[in-house]
Amino acid sequence: MNIHHQSPKTSPRIVCIGMPVRDLIFRVPEVPARGQKEYASEFVEVAGGNSPNAAISISRLGGRVLLTGPIGGLLAASNAIIDDQFRSEGIDTSGLVVVDGVVTPISSVLIDPSGERTIATFRDPKLWTVTLPPLDTLLADCDAILIESRCAEFGTDVCAEAHRRGIPVVIDGDRIMSMREGLLQVASHIIFSTEALRATAGESDDIAALRRLAQVTPAFLGVTSGARGVEWLDERGEPKHMPAFPVHTVDTLGAGDAFHGAFTLAVAEGQPLEQAMRFASATAALKCTRFGGAFGSPERAEVDTLLASSTVALPA
Repeated sequence: MNIHHQSPKTSPRIVCIGMPVRDLIFRVPEVPARGQKEYASEFVEVAGGNSPNAAISISRLGGRVLLTGPIGGLLAASNAIIDDQFRSEGIDTSGLVVVDGVVTPISSVLIDPSGERTIATFRDPKLWTVTLPPLDTLLADCDAILIESRCAEFGTDVCAEAHRRGIPVVIDGDRIMSMREGLLQVASHIIFSTEALRATAGESDDIAALRRLAQVTPAFLGVTSGARGVEWLDERGEPKHMPAFPVHTVDTLGAGDAFHGAFTLAVAEGQPLEQAMRFASATAALKCTRFGGAFGSPERAEVDTLLASSTVALPA
């Protein structure tokens, strides 16, 4: 595991709202068919989850991170491992809240030779009953918020207050959202996965889906599509596309999270939106070249080197 030295106090402070997960990651020659067995060539157990993964990327890229959200009260030994792993990355875990009598979410992840991941996850519904720390505790010295869309039930109040204070709120749209969801109104930026975007908007085309979402939210809207790159709507509502950085893919687990983390940090740093998208794309691409989920996320110098040497340019 990479040991990240905590960044200077002058670097942006990001609050990540999400659910830590125990990721059990297996590298397999192929994903077994129903009723079949397969032997893994490699295994690792690491801390995971969308916003927690993004927190690792943010910290490695030079940001300061406070992680908040629910964690189970059962299997205390595994919780200590999760906490140790996040702390070793320079992440402040004081915002995590134990939900008694609930197991911490767990995922079984199969990585095939192409680097694609197949995931089965269990999250206890009781996790959504969590009450986060006080608003002033979370938002003190806060430069941006990153929240998983699944955390709207307990995280919207924090985001609404951040919006009121002029703090950017970035949503990781990884699941279907209601078009009437309050989180859409307080977000400054929303980056969806293709599946979640189309399901939310009820459209089969990404650009059509983005345009429909633009009718109900003032936020900047974008969508990640893996190897196909990223698309978004500019300030005039016109579509923009940026191809993915060409890399040898080993493990895609956590790549979208790395994108969201890097994008949020770039927004907090005041990078122009197109540069922020390129910075995030480069971060996600480098993460794909390494096995181990988010713990394959790159350091800032690696991203800067890729950006300086790559022919992937900003869209015209």
